[in-house]
Amino acid sequence: MRIVFFLYEGLTTLDIIGPHDVLSRLPGVDAISVSKDGGEVSADTGVLGLTATHAMADVDSCDVLVVPGGLEGTFAAAADEEILDWIRAVTADAEWITSVCTGSLILGAAELLEGRRATTHWGAIDLLEGYGAIPTRERVVFDGKVVTGAGVSAGIDMALALAAAIAGDDVAQAIQLGIEYDPNPPFDCGSPAKASPEVVALAGRTLS
Repeated sequence: MRIVFFLYEGLTTLDIIGPHDVLSRLPGVDAISVSKDGGEVSADTGVLGLTATHAMADVDSCDVLVVPGGLEGTFAAAADEEILDWIRAVTADAEWITSVCTGSLILGAAELLEGRRATTHWGAIDLLEGYGAIPTRERVVFDGKVVTGAGVSAGIDMALALAAAIAGDDVAQAIQLGIEYDPNPPFDCGSPAKASPEVVALAGRTLS
């Protein structure tokens, strides 16, 4: 099974690192990273860089595609016809097409969410309808072969759910234990429904 992790300028690092740490541990997988031209891309913080092992021209198919989100970089990728054409082509026979956070907007721009239930970061959920998707405020959404995760940290949950679908619950649970994914956050404010209006407003300002 070939799993392709797509990298682009301005991605959010945890969006791709979380799923990579889960899915690359599946037995018998060939995990590769792909960017438009290969080589290094910069994260949305401007502090970290990630290096793709392949360019888009080197890869014409996959079994699983993982598309991360970000901020300005996501909208740039969603407007890049070369990227969108490659996503359509590389996923033509894919078993699973996945995204994390605003990566779903890139899938939407590639016309892969038409009529499908999908999720994304809470700050961008209203944009999904513009791509013909059915916005769904769930942490992980399966609709056919398309799997979308909500904001950033939900990528780990998405990847574990996908790992279970691919290799069974025992393997997915072993991976979860191996990475010691046992969330116990200091605050119960991980969604707008749980956070105070003041915290929601503050978070919105940091994302704009």
